[in-house]
Amino acid sequence: MNSKYLVINGGSSSLKFSLYEMPEEKVLISGLFERIGIDNSSYTIKLNGEKIKKEVTLNNHEEAVKILTEELLNYKIVNSLDEIKGVGHRVVHGGDKFKESTLINDEVISTIRNLFHLAPLHNPANLMGIEAFKEFIPDAKEVAIFDTGFPASMPMENYTYAIPYEWTEKYGARKYGFHGISHEYVTEFMKKELNKENVNLITCHLGNGSSMFSIKDSKAFDTSLGFSTNSGLIMGTRSGDVDTLMVQYLMKETGLSFDEIINVLNKESGLLGVSGVSSDSRDIEEGMKNGNARCILAQALFVNRIVGYIAKLWIGLDHVDAITFAGGIGENSPVTRKQIIEKLKPLEIELDEEANNVRGKFTLITKESSKIPCYIVPTDEEVMIARDTYNLVK
Repeated sequence: MNSKYLVINGGSSSLKFSLYEMPEEKVLISGLFERIGIDNSSYTIKLNGEKIKKEVTLNNHEEAVKILTEELLNYKIVNSLDEIKGVGHRVVHGGDKFKESTLINDEVISTIRNLFHLAPLHNPANLMGIEAFKEFIPDAKEVAIFDTGFPASMPMENYTYAIPYEWTEKYGARKYGFHGISHEYVTEFMKKELNKENVNLITCHLGNGSSMFSIKDSKAFDTSLGFSTNSGLIMGTRSGDVDTLMVQYLMKETGLSFDEIINVLNKESGLLGVSGVSSDSRDIEEGMKNGNARCILAQALFVNRIVGYIAKLWIGLDHVDAITFAGGIGENSPVTRKQIIEKLKPLEIELDEEANNVRGKFTLITKESSKIPCYIVPTDEEVMIARDTYNLVK
């Protein structure tokens, strides 16, 4: 029997939603509430191929959820909110407490609140969404799907830092990995595509935020991301890996405080910091065409870091069934994929240039002779959340 499930991704000033008919995974309506608690707030609804934008005052997440539920009724997406059987929430950080998606109860809410210190920008916003839907759709079961859930299968030797071990045990100072929902979707997709119950993959989620995983026997084995989302790969505005002692050095040289340096590493570094032009890969590529030396350098650093992590992750696997590219850049930048694959010649990987000249479409982009096939796999975090919610609620 068909039933309806809401998928929610709440940010500090935003709320993204999709309503699915399950188990068909049909999107009935989707949209985004923006600038919640800020001037000039608005929301956009996508329905039947049409985009509808409305300006409205949104003082808090509760007001956004109230309008959302009203619009579901106004557009006759549902005749009653009782038709919505479940609400799935993306929650960024589950610490070491949640290794898989879970039905939300008072204990789960309390634990998410206790993890605020691990994700101060994200978990509070995620919890606001949970509590708002509890008020407006009280009969629907709520489910938390954690970005750190899929990476929780990593072995200790891949998530432990070489710091005093009591810091790991007492303070949770360890690698967690993020973007888990995206990497899990790609893994499940490739299991079906390769017709294998267990797959070994290197999955590249490349965008404004970027991460990579090695997947061993269909489970997360290692990742580029660490304790925070500003680690590993170079990103739109984030530096990725830097020498920790450089922070102390730059504090003395610039006169900036620790918090100010960290803010720069998060919001003014990466592609933006090196290029001086933009955090958007499309702008970097345009600058490269025009001979902008700093755009060329930014792209070279971005690609080199990715290739370095592919090599690191590859060496930890017995064999690799495929390398996949997802995310805004991974799916839509033939230039970046080409530069990465050309640097993987030592692994006997051969690019099919004609096949690679595509955007946002599942495609094999390497030649038949390639030792490791490479694919574009458009990710779908929302449908992954819908599946988990449906499976837990039903």
